[in-house]
Amino acid sequence: MSRILITGGAGFIGSNLADRLAGAGHQVVLMDTLARPGVERNLKWLLLRHRGRIRNLQTDVRDAAGVTAAVADADAVFHFAAQVAVTTSLSDPREDFDINLAGTLNLLEAARERRVPVIFASTNKVYGDLADVALELVDDAWAPADPALRAAGVDERRPLDFHTPYGCSKGAADQYVLDYARSFGVPACVMRMSCIYGPRQMGTEDQGWVAHFLIRALNDEPITLFGDGKQVRDILHVHDAVGAYVAALERMDRVSGRTFNLGGGPANAVSLRQLIAQIEGLIGRRADVRFEDWRAGDQRYFVADASAARAALDLPPPIAWREGVADLARWLRSEGHLVNTPQTVAA
Repeated sequence: MSRILITGGAGFIGSNLADRLAGAGHQVVLMDTLARPGVERNLKWLLLRHRGRIRNLQTDVRDAAGVTAAVADADAVFHFAAQVAVTTSLSDPREDFDINLAGTLNLLEAARERRVPVIFASTNKVYGDLADVALELVDDAWAPADPALRAAGVDERRPLDFHTPYGCSKGAADQYVLDYARSFGVPACVMRMSCIYGPRQMGTEDQGWVAHFLIRALNDEPITLFGDGKQVRDILHVHDAVGAYVAALERMDRVSGRTFNLGGGPANAVSLRQLIAQIEGLIGRRADVRFEDWRAGDQRYFVADASAARAALDLPPPIAWREGVADLARWLRSEGHLVNTPQTVAA
């Protein structure tokens, strides 16, 4: 049994990870301000499900003293607390910096005192917009013209290229985590995540687009696509993401100082239009789709080559995206506060 601290632990991935760890017998401390709408429901679910093994510190990562106190009692830290939206970073870059970079530095300084393992949730946005990658349309989806890149996806050797304040803050934090492993011996590794989806995700237009599309379609509300809707992402079910995070902690002696792309890979690559078509099949009717201009920093294509993570962490093949999306649709239908239409979702 260990004492595990999860910053942002009442959020989507954090709450799923907390559930897995508490179920395995660990004592789990969440550090979450509960500022994001809906996360208090995740906390309530965890507290009821794991009585005595879950508690929340309503502490902000910008509070250096509070972070130090939380880390002092931890055997390991998973760091998910973040400002998560590119659009918000553009409207308030100072807050984005304070949360994503200064907050991460607070955590690293606390971890440095006791050499507490840190696993950091980074993002594929550290690779920029991939504007230099030649693309072509294939079945209503953008794909690399280079057959090798199309077959494997983007690996960790891709040069970093931060775009938007969000990309800068998360990318700089990513590099700080790696350097604290190198310079100070903090056991730490970085997960550069593609699009994670699944139960307990309250998606919005700015973040969590798979759940957002499903919620809008189930509620018979319009879905806005920015750009042409042919953008491609590799999506990964949260069950698989949580498995990778747990495996990284278990193997920290072998993976400290390393960065891993974490995504569904080419087998789970899907365009926005293709996802909407699948959703229409699940709900049995057409979705109301509308289009707006491209947003700053949006990638027309990003598919992660996650082979390094699969090899180092001994990960099983990920859940197929159609199966995973159906699973998320079933969960959303079970959550009456998210979906208010009476229509039944197919299995």
